[in-house]
Amino acid sequence: MIRTFTALLAASFLAAPVMAQESSDNRVAANTDWSVFTAAEPTECWGVTAPKETVNTRDGLVVAARRGEILLMVFYRPSAGVSGQLNFTGGYPFASGSTVNLNIDGTEFELFTEGEWAWAASPAEDAKIITAMKRGSQAVATGRSSRGTTTKDTFSLLGFTAAVEDAERRCSS
Repeated sequence: MIRTFTALLAASFLAAPVMAQESSDNRVAANTDWSVFTAAEPTECWGVTAPKETVNTRDGLVVAARRGEILLMVFYRPSAGVSGQLNFTGGYPFASGSTVNLNIDGTEFELFTEGEWAWAASPAEDAKIITAMKRGSQAVATGRSSRGTTTKDTFSLLGFTAAVEDAERRCSS
């Protein structure tokens, strides 16, 4: 089941974390490869990281691709009932109807896409992904752009557990 509510909600407020990371004025912690950000009114907290490696291919050949910010994050927004929601933005519009494969140390998850964002299908799936990320060392997100480019972004999970637990704690008090 696609979380339509989540997609609509995310479209309305997920630009804030991206802009916040760019300005870095509300970063409250750094945990190795992950950072924690907060925002007020409404209260929002998130752990976020950028990829360590990015590879873009078309027809099996490595190609250059113009992309915006590429981020993997776990988001908390108590007023909207959002607690531990995984979000990925590939920095480009995903192909219509496509999914993103998230591979965490050999365990695969499917994320649905809308525009430049990808999410898990349910809060239960978010919980499974977060558990795998806490145990893992890297996450690889593979998606397809609206122009047919396949992207493979590799994220370190070093510091993930500390960052996500810090973000959760900050949004539960």
